[in-house]
Amino acid sequence: MATVSKVSKRPQPGLEPEYCKGCNRCVEACVHGCIAPGQEINPLTGLMPVALHLDECNGCGLCVDACPEPWGLRVPDPTPPRPRAVPADLAPERQPLGEGKPLILKGAHASAIGALLAGCRHFFGYPITPSTEGAELMARLLPQLDGHFVQAVSEVAAVNMMYGCGGAGLPSMTFTSSPGLSLMLEGVSYMIGAEVPGVIVDVMRGGPGLGGIGPEQSDIKLLCRGLGHGGTHAIVLAPATPQEMLDFTQLAFALAFEYRNPVMIAADGYLGQMTGKVLLPPAAVKPGLPAWSVHGDAAHRGNLINSFHLAEADLEAHNRHLQAKYLMMIKAEQRADLYRCQDADVLLVACNTPARMAKGAVRALRDEGIAAGLFRPQTLWPFPIKALKPLLREVRQIVVVEASDGQLEDELRLALSHAGVGEGIELRHLRRMGGVLPSQREIVDAVRAAVKRRALA
Repeated sequence: MATVSKVSKRPQPGLEPEYCKGCNRCVEACVHGCIAPGQEINPLTGLMPVALHLDECNGCGLCVDACPEPWGLRVPDPTPPRPRAVPADLAPERQPLGEGKPLILKGAHASAIGALLAGCRHFFGYPITPSTEGAELMARLLPQLDGHFVQAVSEVAAVNMMYGCGGAGLPSMTFTSSPGLSLMLEGVSYMIGAEVPGVIVDVMRGGPGLGGIGPEQSDIKLLCRGLGHGGTHAIVLAPATPQEMLDFTQLAFALAFEYRNPVMIAADGYLGQMTGKVLLPPAAVKPGLPAWSVHGDAAHRGNLINSFHLAEADLEAHNRHLQAKYLMMIKAEQRADLYRCQDADVLLVACNTPARMAKGAVRALRDEGIAAGLFRPQTLWPFPIKALKPLLREVRQIVVVEASDGQLEDELRLALSHAGVGEGIELRHLRRMGGVLPSQREIVDAVRAAVKRRALA
């Protein structure tokens, strides 16, 4: 409501500080001295807007006429604004699927089908080996489902298209591999900052640089600790089979919308290309439309998607909100698969394809009388420390098996440190890199050697 002058019945002007450049033309126009040059910088503009002292203002309007900015000084509209209708959440619907026969699918193809079953009808990406097969299947199927496949000019463009699609409240995804993920990280940070959902399937290959196209777990540190600038985190799912490629992709879309945050799927190059038996889930999902979305219709017109906060206090408050959300993820979304861990005193820790070799090694070691078990994190972030802690009462040695330079071991060590557990447990590792995966024989030999060293100690 406009303030009416005490001297006359005319309304007094109001100031919009964000539009005032501090030109002081209104100061010169006011004969009553009701406007003074500003003394404080507006953090949103970096300029000093004028200051109003309206006790003697008679509402003549000369200052408004002098203002070169149409929205700087103006007479407020006396009509109270209409209350904006708050859009309602349109919940997703589960649509039962008929019983079907098992499918024989590549891991990347299984992930694409998982996305379609989760209701994803928008794909944005750029081809890169060894993830391209997933994009190819989406390109073939999406037009038949009234969906949209866009081959972007680069990974940078693809992730920003996902930003727009997710901001509209629609499920979207991309497939990429390690160098492509590096290009996407700025956009991922924007999505996290703006709280925009999306699913990124990273089929990891060797590095650094262009590296090679063989399988490696080279992106764990990026996925868990380096998703662009700022305080960024996203749930990182680590499948080990084509079945999990489908299941985890479908799960990823549900988590992305539950937390309004991107979800990352960490697969290795072998898993993306590997063929296996896959069963379809009992239901597909028809997406809803979240109330917060900027969907382009009248109901959602008042919404804003934004990762830009110029006022330091506003940005700090937003970061505290994000940190609280990450804490919710840590408490609720830890996932792990345990194999013969109940009585294990030697614990193998592995994920993705190396976990399959480690599982075979556990069987072989058990046949030799060595009480080995496999702890397989299915979420790399948050690391499933809650499932690991009870095992540490019996475990005397941990052997981390990975196709990287210790990136999985770093996540394990950090989780143990934060939880204040693991003291006195010997921690060893077996690492291969550059597209070479640890073999079952190498894992068995590494555990034998660790057990022998412990016996001689």
